[in-house]
Amino acid sequence: MAKQTAVSSDLLDDLGTIKVPKSGDVLANRLQQQILSGAYPPGAPLPTERELVENTNLSRGSVREALHILESQGLITRRAGRYGGSIVSRPSDELLAGHINLFARGLRVKLSALIEARQALDPTVAYLAARNRTEADLQSLRAISERLDAAAASDLPGFLDENAKWHLAIAVASHNDLLRAFTHSISEMMLQASKLENFAPQETRLVVTKTHRRILAAIEAQDADAAKRRSERDVQAYARHVEAALLATASRPG
Repeated sequence: MAKQTAVSSDLLDDLGTIKVPKSGDVLANRLQQQILSGAYPPGAPLPTERELVENTNLSRGSVREALHILESQGLITRRAGRYGGSIVSRPSDELLAGHINLFARGLRVKLSALIEARQALDPTVAYLAARNRTEADLQSLRAISERLDAAAASDLPGFLDENAKWHLAIAVASHNDLLRAFTHSISEMMLQASKLENFAPQETRLVVTKTHRRILAAIEAQDADAAKRRSERDVQAYARHVEAALLATASRPG
């Protein structure tokens, strides 16, 4: 009897822990697959909570949990009221930016890593922008460049803000959704980094505007190699300016 008991115990150990997924997670996953497959295109309404409860035999709480998951993934927006409900949407750049920002802050990503990301990203984005830009893209870049030039002389906050917009506009002109989203994701962190004391004195701002004009000229001419080369020089200068600003801040007394 003791031997039989021991064998039974061994068999039970072999089974291991069985994890049963929550019903809300299962429903969220199924709805997610239907949305991503195009069964529910952007702008289409999902079935109502009542319809989902009746067709799945799940509790209203489980259905609401599934819808909350989809909303957090950026796949639906939920509207309250008589004509409300869950409407299918596309994940936004802002959603990805929020996740990457939390990731960077949670892991205490160093400023040097952010700069390396820019050095890897910006030249490729500029290269693609020169190849793929439209006239509307050029109009946007020219308008930002004008505002950047105007702010360079005496409006440091405005200059930094327009500089961040300029980099994002280049990414938009690349017409690569992933690169645009990645650029948007780090744009706020780049903007905060550029607010370091001593980062952008007037002479530096004037150099930046001149460099950006040269990159824009290459994009206008659809000279992708020149746009990439000039962007590489731009981000290298950015790295040097940040390093100098950090050293200046660290050497200040008190």
